[in-house]
Amino acid sequence: MSEPVIVAEIVRSGFVEGHHYGSVVALAADGSVDWSVGAVDTAVLPRSCNKPLQALGMVRLGLDLPDDLLALACASHSGEDFHLEGVRRILASAGLAEADLQTPPDWPLDDVAREGSIRAGRAKDSISMNCSGKHSAMLATCVLNGWDTATYIAADHPLQVGIAEAFADLTGEPVEVVAVDGCGAPLLSTSLVGLARAFRALAVATEGAEKRIADAIRAYPAYVSGTRRDELALLTALPGAIGKAGAESCYAVALPDGRAFALKTDDGAPRVRPVLMAAALRRSGVHDAAVDATGVLPLLGGGVPVGEIRAVF
Repeated sequence: MSEPVIVAEIVRSGFVEGHHYGSVVALAADGSVDWSVGAVDTAVLPRSCNKPLQALGMVRLGLDLPDDLLALACASHSGEDFHLEGVRRILASAGLAEADLQTPPDWPLDDVAREGSIRAGRAKDSISMNCSGKHSAMLATCVLNGWDTATYIAADHPLQVGIAEAFADLTGEPVEVVAVDGCGAPLLSTSLVGLARAFRALAVATEGAEKRIADAIRAYPAYVSGTRRDELALLTALPGAIGKAGAESCYAVALPDGRAFALKTDDGAPRVRPVLMAAALRRSGVHDAAVDATGVLPLLGGGVPVGEIRAVF
């Protein structure tokens, strides 16, 4: 069985002071594996990279939202005002309220939004938690189908069963592990190859629920992340691309020509995630100044750059 390998070096003042271990896979336009490093065929928990696939399951179950709110259903949102307003719109469309959300109370993910909430004297709440877009869409899907909303995050709930079926269909792999994600909802496993395959299926779709998800992400990438996020910068630089980052340094991106990428680091450090994705894109021939910019992470000493974290695959 393959193992994670060194994928990045931490370089300070010309000295390599540490490493990040991980795995990366790139699919060619025809869906075959173009290249890979590390463990790409074994099960991982892709965390929030799963959200577009979960949203696909909801659309297959009948969920019909405008594209901005469908993008929000795919999001780990920053908690900016337009994100929170979008969640309220989803809930209102189903006759529900914030109290129906089962996301754990949290601050906004974005630093500026979080600091604004604290200065305003607001407490942590469920709607500010970055998964509330997904949860509100799950609730709306339950109302549409006449399913119980109090138990919507149970793994055996009809909603979650339908989502798991769509997930396995798109990844092309059986779900080996059903865990509990940070938001409390079921977290489904797949390999990095399976994750890349699923994102590729969304990116090349010409009809159906898959195309709806891809079109929503393309039209409203800020709803999928936030206005100050590296994911937004990457998708803006690559017209037609779709992508989603997740906790534990997971990341999946697919291009409209069918090429797709998925990665994860063993230590879960979020700082190295955009560095690795930019390097993977470059290795597969995607050269863009904005993409390169997302892959530069300087290390500071005395407030000035003295080193960097650099990919080594």
